[in-house]
Amino acid sequence: MADIDIPDVVDNTTDHRFEIALGKDKAFAEYRLVHGAIILPHTVVPDAFEGKGVAGRLARYAMQYARDHDLKVIPLCPYMAAYMTKHPETHDLVHHRYRERLGIPAAA
Repeated sequence: MADIDIPDVVDNTTDHRFEIALGKDKAFAEYRLVHGAIILPHTVVPDAFEGKGVAGRLARYAMQYARDHDLKVIPLCPYMAAYMTKHPETHDLVHHRYRERLGIPAAA
């Protein structure tokens, strides 16, 4: 799963989405900001770009956004939840109420 020449992620604050424009299509991760947390409910990647690292790029951007803004992550999107489970460097970002669901030990 190598990243193709993926354009930069853009924070579309109007639609509350992190987006990557892929020609006429857009891949995106929706988000909502709530009380010191960011909810990630849904990620969409056009079929033509599946398996090319686009969703991973969106996830890395979302995690960095959370870190930069001192937010905890509520990963309701199955992809984002799986990403966080597989990437221990993001475990500190998981909201305490979602740690058990993801099988991540409570923060020390």
